[in-house]
Amino acid sequence: MTRSVIDPVTRIEGHLRVEMEVENGKVSDAWVSGGCFRGIELVVENRTPEDAAQIVQRICGVCPVSHAHASSIAAEKAYGITISNNARIIRNILEGAQFLHSHILWFYNLAGLDYVNPLNALKADPADAMDLARAAGTSMNSDFVALKEHLSQFAENGQLSIFSGNWFDAEDGTGFKLPPELDLICTAHYLEALGMQAKASQISALLGGKMPHVMTLRPGGTAFVPTDQKLDDLKLLVDELYNWVKATMIPDVLAIAPYYADAFGYGKGPGRYIAWGVFEREDFKMSNRYLPSGVLDENLNLSEPDEKAIAEWVGRSWYKGSETYQAPNFTTEPQYTDYNVNDRYTWVKCPTYNGNSMEATSLSRVLAAYKRNVPFIKEHVDAFLKALGHEGDLSVAQSTLGRTAIRQIETLYIATCMKEWVNELIEAVKSGDSEYFRAPETNTGDGSGFWEAPRGALYHSESVKDGKIQGYQIIIPSTWNLAPKNEKGQHGPLEEALIGVPVGDIEKPINALRTVHSFDPCTACSVHISEPATGKRFETVTSPWGVK
Repeated sequence: MTRSVIDPVTRIEGHLRVEMEVENGKVSDAWVSGGCFRGIELVVENRTPEDAAQIVQRICGVCPVSHAHASSIAAEKAYGITISNNARIIRNILEGAQFLHSHILWFYNLAGLDYVNPLNALKADPADAMDLARAAGTSMNSDFVALKEHLSQFAENGQLSIFSGNWFDAEDGTGFKLPPELDLICTAHYLEALGMQAKASQISALLGGKMPHVMTLRPGGTAFVPTDQKLDDLKLLVDELYNWVKATMIPDVLAIAPYYADAFGYGKGPGRYIAWGVFEREDFKMSNRYLPSGVLDENLNLSEPDEKAIAEWVGRSWYKGSETYQAPNFTTEPQYTDYNVNDRYTWVKCPTYNGNSMEATSLSRVLAAYKRNVPFIKEHVDAFLKALGHEGDLSVAQSTLGRTAIRQIETLYIATCMKEWVNELIEAVKSGDSEYFRAPETNTGDGSGFWEAPRGALYHSESVKDGKIQGYQIIIPSTWNLAPKNEKGQHGPLEEALIGVPVGDIEKPINALRTVHSFDPCTACSVHISEPATGKRFETVTSPWGVK
């Protein structure tokens, strides 16, 4: 039996193992294993909801705002609070800044190197690169001549720094396909993206006191109070981010996509999607959020989310028992046994909706918004599909490259909304509206916060008595996406997306890596691939589970 072990797969966060069997050049089976026990639910018990909103941010340094937000919503439901309009706007801006940071980071600096080869850019003619950028309609803010010189210095001394550890030399037809000039353009944008991420985090720090782990978002509203100077700084940063996103991200996607058109043909997953929605409007309805809620079946029929339909099974996970738990009453009792793909093989529990595995990604949000006819999303998705030569065919989006590409429409939409929210806040301040926080009138109750992190649907639920948390549960996006097989025998979304992925070079399964990165897992990975026909084995590092 062939085994190919890549440990770790870089450019994601945390600890993840993906084991695959390959037959006849395609993945025939897959098992995804999360290697971290989180346990934050136990940490917040007997603490106040205000404490919890700060503590749960430590789940993730990339999306702490989303966890604080979902936790605060849960507390506000328990307390019976509806936050003020100013608090709503400020929270939207704070969340939007984090989304922009995360989306830019993920597309250019995490997933991008699955498609872009900076070393190939050494062959580029900078003048031709400028002509190509102009023809593609993408931004030309960098000095291509100077960048090529810097890349040459990297290559000459053998220290590739941020561009090391990638499969740039795959030669089986599944590797890197961009012309040198496009590689040079995208490498320039990779470096520009680092600066844009910093500007997005500046916004988060401006409104949140610091970033990561903001201090002003709390149950009842916000502790941030805008001044004229802060509003000026905010507007300048938001405008700069919007201009860069608009000029760069979708044009880059459209320039890259034709070279990897085969990646529209694999990596679909279950074809079922959940989105709880994100960015509140004044009516605070989940179905009317700027990116609204929605549950989509295999035919993309839309229904409203129902908390009672959510369950978690632990029969394949390292927790006590083999029961199915209904929301919001889950288990957090760990019990590690061993890694066995025929039994228990992950710390990730198995959430289901109406008994089915569900994808919870940015693609889920975009499809829900498309089905609810959100004008910006509908217009840009239709234009995007037409530009790819697949007019009206949403199945193209349901793929490895579709999932990767479609997220940039959401990025532009959020950047556009940010401008709207900043202007809305400026007008509210000018009108004399100074309400930012509402105190609770009760300290006992139950509440669930349905929200979104950049990676997908996020759920926090808490039970509060006399101001102290008696029970707390969380389902993060990666729990949905990295789930093991469920009680029906359905693979989790990433597992199912990997099945059928072509693998040309057993030692460099780049298409599988592209598929893993398309889900933007909140983990770091080891990948194991088996090919029963040859018994071949490749390995780089022993995995943290001790399996080679």
